[in-house]
Amino acid sequence: MIIKKDLKNSNLDELYKELNELLLARFNIRIQFYNNKLKQVHIIKENRRDIARIKTIISIKKNID
Repeated sequence: MIIKKDLKNSNLDELYKELNELLLARFNIRIQFYNNKLKQVHIIKENRRDIARIKTIISIKKNID
């Protein structure tokens, strides 16, 4: 889970980098899920929420600038 304070202090480049890492992680998590190798299914939900959290902060920062 990502800490909100760290995200709000980050610049757009760092946010996009984190977003790309989470999207890659989501891909890997889904591959594991479909192959029945994922034991902790709650990770899918956490990952989805982290992606949404970062996208929200990116859109807020774009509107401010």
